[in-house]
Amino acid sequence: MQRQPAVAGQFYAGNEKQLRSDLAALIPERHDQRPVTGIISPHAGYVYSGAIAGTVYASIEIPETILILGPNHHGSGAGAALYPDGEWLTPLGPLSINSRLNSLLQQHVPLLQTDTVAHQFEHSLEVQAPFIQYLRPDASISAICLGHGSYDAIRQIGEGIGAAIRAYGGQVLIVASSDMTHYESAETARRKDDLALARVLGFDPQGLLQVCQSERITMCGVVPAAVMLVAAVELGASRAELVAYGTSGDVTGDNRQVVGYAAVRVW
Repeated sequence: MQRQPAVAGQFYAGNEKQLRSDLAALIPERHDQRPVTGIISPHAGYVYSGAIAGTVYASIEIPETILILGPNHHGSGAGAALYPDGEWLTPLGPLSINSRLNSLLQQHVPLLQTDTVAHQFEHSLEVQAPFIQYLRPDASISAICLGHGSYDAIRQIGEGIGAAIRAYGGQVLIVASSDMTHYESAETARRKDDLALARVLGFDPQGLLQVCQSERITMCGVVPAAVMLVAAVELGASRAELVAYGTSGDVTGDNRQVVGYAAVRVW
C-alpha cells in the first residue's frame, strides 16, 4: 500500500524545498541528545506547534525504526488501526513501513487490525513523518491510529507493543502524537495541561486518562500518550522530562483561545 499525503500544503509545506527550509528553521541545534524509549510530540500546523516538535526531536537520538501512535480525529476505520506494509509519501519522498515490526505488532497486540481507512485523512501521524525523514533519512516506521478505549484496552495495547519491540530486538522509538488543551485561555490551558503532564511525568497512564476526564482536559492524544507510557514501562523506562511547552498564543499573540503543545521525552 502507498499512502498519499493528506495534509501537505495545509499543516506543512507541500513542496520539498520549502519543507526542508521550514524544518531547518524549526529544529534547533541538536544538543543533549540521548537515546529514549518514547516521546510526546504535537501535531498542529507547523506554524503553531512545529518549534515544539522540533525541540523534542532535536533532543533525542533517533533510531532507524520508529513506531508512531496517533489519535483518530475522524472516527473512521478500526479502533486500533495498524497501517499495512508499504510506504507513506511526503514531499520529502517515500517513508517505508517496517514489515517485520508490523508482523510482530500483529502477533503481540490482538486488538490491532490492519486498516487504511483510519489513516487516510488523519493528520496526527502524518505531521510527524517529515521530522523523522529530515533527521533520519534511512528510517522506517510502523503507524497505529487509535480511537477511544477503556484503560484495560489501552493497557493491553501498550503491553503488547512492549512485547513486540522486545521481540524486534533493535531500538524502536515510540512517538505519541498529541496536542494538549484546546480553545481555552492560555492561563487555563497551562493550568489544565500541568495536571495532565504531572501524570505523564509520573508514569501514571491510568491517572492521565482520569484527570483528563475529571478536569475536562481536551488532550486529543491522551490514548496514544497512555499507550506509549504503558509500553515504555514494559521496556524498562523510568524517567520522563518535559522538554518544551507552549501555546498557539505564543505565535498569534492572542491568548484568549489557544491550543496547548507539549514535548516530552521518556527513557
